[in-house]
Amino acid sequence: MSGSISVTVKLFAAYQEAYGVSELILELPPETTVALVLDQLINEHPELNQWRSLTRFGVNFQFVEPDTTLQNGDEVVLIPPVSGG
Repeated sequence: MSGSISVTVKLFAAYQEAYGVSELILELPPETTVALVLDQLINEHPELNQWRSLTRFGVNFQFVEPDTTLQNGDEVVLIPPVSGG
């Protein structure tokens, strides 16, 4: 077993604007939670911190709690609030 897991993070709205891409492939330690993924993204782009408490999480097309542990190959979706236009 390797020392890391690989997950795909789908980015929308403010997250996509900050990174300039629609998805990231991250190599993470085993037992990483969804909330830790969000922490990592906010550490890299501190302007995203304003969305921390409002962001919902999805893993493999299901809404999950922030303390959900990720598995190798999971697809993580960070869903910030979306304003109507």
